[in-house]
Formats: sequence, structure tokens, C-alpha cells
Amino acid sequence: MSLIQIRKRSLTIETVFHEGGPAVDTPLRLAASCAVIQNPYAGRYEPDLMPFMAELRSLGTLLATELVDTLGRDKVEVYSKAAIVGVNGEMEHGAVWHEAGGWAMRAVLNEPKAIVPAAKAVAATGYRLMVPLHYIHACYVRSHFNSMEIGIQDAPRPNEILFALVMGTGGRVHSRLGGLTTEQVSVHDGQR
Repeated sequence: MSLIQIRKRSLTIETVFHEGGPAVDTPLRLAASCAVIQNPYAGRYEPDLMPFMAELRSLGTLLATELVDTLGRDKVEVYSKAAIVGVNGEMEHGAVWHEAGGWAMRAVLNEPKAIVPAAKAVAATGYRLMVPLHYIHACYVRSHFNSMEIGIQDAPRPNEILFALVMGTGGRVHSRLGGLTTEQVSVHDGQR
């Protein structure tokens, strides 16, 4: 029997035209794909979470593919992942998403090198979580440091987990604080 029992999914898209300055020619698009699943370990301690982490790769691929289909693979410049664990679970039940969600995004995006940032929490139903974003090829590209809020009004219930992947088409609108630019990325080690 599968460890992944989906109750609901959501896709949220934000389109940013300006941040108080002039409207940009190409708006920034940010998207979050979320899945709410039954937590197979809610209310009890499970010493071996590796089977759950391995099975979550398929969910990661589903969410990452939805984001790429929504934004366009060649347009994705930022990414992140997140988990909100219902109060009958533990932080480690969300931490399984580090490998599963990160692996899925890398696979769907043709193996970018930068670490996939993350956020996670154990929280009550309706909790909202700010998810950090950065450039997919080099994490020190300052213009692409951003965030997106994720959450679903009726999730996660106490015995559930909300898993999310987030992608976007660029850096912050009106970014002007210097630092390494995307054009200057040269080392290709995921850092610079």
C-alpha cells in the first residue's frame, strides 16, 4: 500500500507587474504547487523514514512537472520547497521533503547546481509559511533572493502534511542592490 494518500492539491500563481516603480516589460511569475497528504506516521514515532522519503520522489515529480508546465522549463530561474506538518506529526516528517522535493525539481529542470532552499514547520490547520527563493544555478545571485507565501485554508489537518514546491521566472522586480548577476555566473558549482 502506498504511503502517499493525497486529499487535495492546489496551484497558486502570482504575477508581479511592478513593486511601486515602473511596470516591467515581462512580469515576474511565481507559482506554488502543493499537495496535502495523510501523514502515515502521525501520532507515533517511526525510526525509519527512508521508505517514505523514497516514495515521495513521485509526488515531487508530479508537483515539479506541474510547475514547469505552468511556467515553462526554459523560463524557470528560482526555486524552493516547503512542508507544513500537522500537529500530530513531527518536524522530521517534513524534513523528508528536502531530498524528495529537491531531487524532483533538479531532475525536471535538467540538473541545476544551486542548493534548493527550504522552509518547514509543525503547525495548526491554515498556517501560512514564507518560502525563500533563489537562483537555480548559483545561490549567491542577490537579485533573485525572494520569497512566496504558501498555505491552504483547511490544511494541514492534525494528521496531514502539506508539501509544496515553488518556482519562478526571475529575480525581484526592480532589483537594484548589486552583487553577482546571472550573467556573471561562471564557476557552475551552485555557488557562484
